[in-house]
Amino acid sequence: MSLFLFSECSAEYNLATKEEEHIFFSTASEVKLGRSLAQKVEKRFKICKDAQIQERVDKIGQKLASVCGRKDITYRFTALEGDKANALALPGGYVYVNRGVVERADSDDELAGVLAHEIGHIAARHSIKRLQASLGYNLLSILALVATKDVRFKRGADLAFNQIMLGYSREDEFLADRLAVKYVKKSGYNPEAVITFLEKLKQIQKELPLRPLIANYARTHPYLPERIAAAKQEVFGKMDFNDYINRGGSGDEKR
Repeated sequence: MSLFLFSECSAEYNLATKEEEHIFFSTASEVKLGRSLAQKVEKRFKICKDAQIQERVDKIGQKLASVCGRKDITYRFTALEGDKANALALPGGYVYVNRGVVERADSDDELAGVLAHEIGHIAARHSIKRLQASLGYNLLSILALVATKDVRFKRGADLAFNQIMLGYSREDEFLADRLAVKYVKKSGYNPEAVITFLEKLKQIQKELPLRPLIANYARTHPYLPERIAAAKQEVFGKMDFNDYINRGGSGDEKR
């Protein structure tokens, strides 16, 4: 089994990260894993029944997906019930966004910013690389069983799901924001909306400790002051003094 698994490992250029990356398994395996994880999400959380919300989320999402650098998968956008400002990206192109995000978005531009951020995580294969690093050979074994009814796949998929729910690193969040600005702009939406929605999340975080739905947004999407500062730099090419302080004045503003 291991020989088959490692035969899938190859170096490929990732348009999102602009780096050569070694991924241990194929896009087809990623999509199968994503499908299994999506089933878990849809069993645990209620799908939004509002057809207009679903249509809006999918229409904006597909427009963004059409301009992203990763075209080897089909993107699926689904709204979930729940009033918390949460969103989730799964391997293989599955994006979920809470009704609370849709209702807090004052415009399609702001909703596009949220969806584009999640697309960025998928395009950069952040979840897959996180699973690859944390589960190693165990993940490879899971993927080898992905097309079977082996009980070990169910246990492994549960483990993978829990890993994904832990959220992303600081660097992954910053890259997803940069990609969001890029995708939003290329799609014809206003990239400043990426900033305005992050500022809303920061205010929500101040006013009300969020109880988890998928996961607490403050935990899965941390570093809001730094992310706002970085997004402003990405959109405007500069930041003010307060933003500079929020980023630590580390010189990261010069890329």
